[in-house]
Amino acid sequence: MATALSTDLHTIRVAAASGGRLRVESRPRPEPGAGELLLRLSCCGFCGTDLFKLDHPEPGRAVEGAVLGHEVVGVVEELGPGTVGFAAGDRVAVPHHVACGACDLCLRGSETLCPLFRDNLLLPGGFSDRLLIGERAVRRAAFGLPAALADQAAVFLEPAACVLRGIRKARLEEAMVARDRGSDRGSGAVAAVLGGGSMGLLHLLVLKALWPGLAVAVSEPLAERRAAALALGADAAPALEEARDTVAALSGGLGAEAVFDTAGGSAALAAALDLARPGGAVVLFAHAAPGHGGEPAGFDLNRFFRSEGRLLATYSSGLAEQREIYRLLVTGRLAPAPIVTHRVPLSRCGEAVELARARRALKVLLVPDTDEDLTGHS
Repeated sequence: MATALSTDLHTIRVAAASGGRLRVESRPRPEPGAGELLLRLSCCGFCGTDLFKLDHPEPGRAVEGAVLGHEVVGVVEELGPGTVGFAAGDRVAVPHHVACGACDLCLRGSETLCPLFRDNLLLPGGFSDRLLIGERAVRRAAFGLPAALADQAAVFLEPAACVLRGIRKARLEEAMVARDRGSDRGSGAVAAVLGGGSMGLLHLLVLKALWPGLAVAVSEPLAERRAAALALGADAAPALEEARDTVAALSGGLGAEAVFDTAGGSAALAAALDLARPGGAVVLFAHAAPGHGGEPAGFDLNRFFRSEGRLLATYSSGLAEQREIYRLLVTGRLAPAPIVTHRVPLSRCGEAVELARARRALKVLLVPDTDEDLTGHS
């Protein structure tokens, strides 16, 4: 039930409830502390990780009552004492996790494993019409947005940076350099993506933004998502049973330089390994099924050993990737807004969950309620 609120004194937030649901709550308007920003939400992406947390709460990690959401664009409403670099009215995109930048893990390039990286610096979370941005995020990772960059593109800054981290780990630059040397033998470099949901399509767009000449195949079981991949620039969009032949045709029989698994699970991993060239990379970018001990991998170890393959995992991003994605967004080289298929008011948050569960949406954005939303629904 939606309740009209005094937006000067209260905020609407959407918290996780039992049974994988979301509930709408009213809370006092937060006040920014030293170095913090109070942001008025413009939009927040509904991420696959949000759905995973709702559907698969981990033992020992409370989900009920938590405010999810971390793909945030908003407008600065108030600055805390001593906050510099921003002014009221500025549009901002900001990630929820920010490493310290100084510990041994950060200095070795593993910022996403920094102990401080676990802190959620969006309080209470992105599914809230107002939220506090923690001092470390304001100081190190908040991005002011130019007027020409639309909210529905800027909201992809954080997830696209996560994608970019995996792409950089896969070392595709080496394959593109080899191709540009002008070899007359074989076909050009090929990348494959398993899964044509929002993150699979975002992989496609980031890959094409970096290397327009890279051939990308997106394998997906749903016909409408295969069509979306082709419309967004995929060179091929086969069903899974056709993926191996498709990648072979694109690569002159060599296989994919890199395969990005956005589907998750042991079966998808085995399929991804089957698509990679000898010495190629497979990047895990999805949760597997939860449970006691997690889901074990089930691929042929000897075959993988003899292929000299590279199996990598990545789940988030550091400042370097975020800054590179910011430049791609601002210059228009990366234009992910077409992935957005639905905008849902916070008061109707349950619709976002069901759209994602039923795979009837690619990307859902949760947005603040208008007066009509608040008074027109019960």
